[in-house]
Amino acid sequence: MDSIVSAQTVREAAERIKPLARRTPVLTSPALNEQAGHSLYLKCENLQRGGAFKIRGAANLILSIPQSELHNGVVAFSSGNHAQAVAIAAKHVGASATIVMPEDAPRAKMDATRALGARIVTYNRFTDDREQIAAAIMAETNGILVPPFDHPMIASGQGTAALELLDEVPDLTSLVLCVGGGGLLAGSAVIAKSINPNIRIFGAEPELGNDTFQSLQKGERVTIPPPDSIADGLRSPSPGKLTFPIIQQLVEAILLVTEDEIREAMRMLMANVHVIAEPSGVVGLAAALFGKLPAEITSVGVVISGGNVDPEFLKTL
Repeated sequence: MDSIVSAQTVREAAERIKPLARRTPVLTSPALNEQAGHSLYLKCENLQRGGAFKIRGAANLILSIPQSELHNGVVAFSSGNHAQAVAIAAKHVGASATIVMPEDAPRAKMDATRALGARIVTYNRFTDDREQIAAAIMAETNGILVPPFDHPMIASGQGTAALELLDEVPDLTSLVLCVGGGGLLAGSAVIAKSINPNIRIFGAEPELGNDTFQSLQKGERVTIPPPDSIADGLRSPSPGKLTFPIIQQLVEAILLVTEDEIREAMRMLMANVHVIAEPSGVVGLAAALFGKLPAEITSVGVVISGGNVDPEFLKTL
């Protein structure tokens, strides 16, 4: 398979995923604009099917697989949102899904994935290798791997979020996107730069999970210990082999936010926009709200990337 992520592959993905992915709303808030010092346009992927942008990539890959090759099912590894996305897309095409999930994944994400008919295999994220576990399952079942970010079909699908955002707000001067493995950031950067070469692209990471930040500083992929951040969806220990070179080429900087800033961004989003998003989902917003962006930037597109909040965690806010 061609390993290129291009404007064409993102636009093809936008057509392919129409049966499964929603076009999510773009919301604004004068109060958040005032706090940020920029005009913010929030692309609410927390309202997406499966509660996150992940359905875009999973649907793009799974819907591209010939029906004749799906009889052994699909295999994925995920802390939660990609798991649900794979389960939704697999169910749509009539394929079984086995998902390798960390045993400390939010209960709400595990329950939702099971409810969609997927089989869950748990592991200890601090001692086990999820990719090795997935490989063993694939060897046993001959299933097809649907990785969470490091695949051209996945990154191209994730980029459709930025394509929709720029279609609705074409004069944006910058984009801020959360980064775990980098699929959303890479795919979005490719399509955004093809539409407007002058748009400024930023990634956002928790300080406790700053592998992409460190990688850009060093000029090569860095692997860190499993991060202990409340942003459970951004705990990838290193950026992807496919996604990192794209990020190096097209992304201006990775902005780091604290755990307290993530919590406050969740609170401010609920109070001012009446939108509930998970910690991972507001990392980009936290960067915009708490002065991480260059001051001269005017309009900012922010992807609110996920809305699968554990109710018990929500109480702690």
